[in-house]
Amino acid sequence: MRDILDLDQFPLDRPGSPEWQDLVDRCRTDLERDGMFNLHELMHPHVAQQTAKSLSPSFATQSFRHERDHNIYFQDKIDGLADDHPALTRFKTSNLTLCADQLGGSALLRLYDWPEFATFMAATMGKEDLFTMSDPLARVNVMSYCEGQELNWHFDRSEFTTTMLMQAPDQGGEFIYRTGLRSDDDPNYDGVARMLRGDDPDVQSITLSPGTLNIFRGKNTPHRVGTVKGETPRVIAVFSFFDRPGVTFTPKDQIGFYGRAA
Repeated sequence: MRDILDLDQFPLDRPGSPEWQDLVDRCRTDLERDGMFNLHELMHPHVAQQTAKSLSPSFATQSFRHERDHNIYFQDKIDGLADDHPALTRFKTSNLTLCADQLGGSALLRLYDWPEFATFMAATMGKEDLFTMSDPLARVNVMSYCEGQELNWHFDRSEFTTTMLMQAPDQGGEFIYRTGLRSDDDPNYDGVARMLRGDDPDVQSITLSPGTLNIFRGKNTPHRVGTVKGETPRVIAVFSFFDRPGVTFTPKDQIGFYGRAA
């Protein structure tokens, strides 16, 4: 794995060692404080950029164009919330998606299926185990955001999101988020509305570099990706892990996400 990962700086290949535990502890501290942690250029940048470049023909001919009009909750109705409440402001999201079965011998699949990766991820999240998906489409996805495309405001449905930036755009594409805007006990609809109006001073943004792993606790932290500008698309990989083995999407879900079933 050393040909694709910086294992000197990030010793994922040495689980249980003092160096590995120090890294896990740092990640858990960041996750608790910020709702995320980043491993800056875990994948060698030239490997990430070459991977993105190699997928360009597939994006042009095989990708699914995902376009959606939605609110921050991805739900048309929210119990106890009036239909015209500003927390239900609608946005547009647009991107191109490639699925795991379209990635060939990609470095992304090597990383995803490397057992030490799941072991490390589980440790940083305080879980006993994490497992890769059995779903041939959903296990790893790569998204491309071209000129004018963006991922708009939303809360994640899963507890954690695991991504790696493969290619940065010429402009835009920054990761914008607001840590801890709501909790499991308090939906804070008025706070959500203020943020969507641009009246929340605690909104932050970061710009990632190619090869950077980002682990984000997005269930209660709203986030978006800024509109991409320029000829170079923003390309990002999403890795899916679960706390049980054998997880797959239903054919209906596959069609909804990818326009086809496996």
